[in-house]
Amino acid sequence: MKTHALTIIASGLDPDDWSYADRFYEAGCSDATISLQKGLFVLEFDREAETFRKALVSAIHDVKKAGATIERVEPDHLVSSSEIAERSGLTRSAVSLFASGKRGTNFPAPIARVTSESPLWDWAMVAGWMFEHGKIAEDAAIEAASIRTANIAIVQSHYPASALQAEISRNLTEDVS
Repeated sequence: MKTHALTIIASGLDPDDWSYADRFYEAGCSDATISLQKGLFVLEFDREAETFRKALVSAIHDVKKAGATIERVEPDHLVSSSEIAERSGLTRSAVSLFASGKRGTNFPAPIARVTSESPLWDWAMVAGWMFEHGKIAEDAAIEAASIRTANIAIVQSHYPASALQAEISRNLTEDVS
């Protein structure tokens, strides 16, 4: 088995009640370092599992078993060109050349801040492209896709489609009034 590093951000437990550490430990999070940052629990796991996905799913399960609410898995999937360089081990200028189309073809387009000086890319899309072009290992691309998928599922569990649709409709109605 391989050891996989991952970080889960959670809430829902009283940070002033120091028994939260025992709750996480008893729920199976003994392989996590726990800290509090900005009112949230940060659980940094070194989890043994056959695959990253299995490590991620089991860590999420254990955090929920402790009674916590999962907010997200990090690192975030939105990345700047500097973060792409850091995560891939490439230079910033190499990433800039890929992004501008001057080196390689079909590099993913930014998905946020497209018109700004600091666009953001979807790391899972970039990692997939980089794997296809031999720039990063397959494990890194799978990890990126797994984290993005987990975060989408987490958001959807917090905001079911019907509730989200109702909120959008309410906001649109208020804007028109």
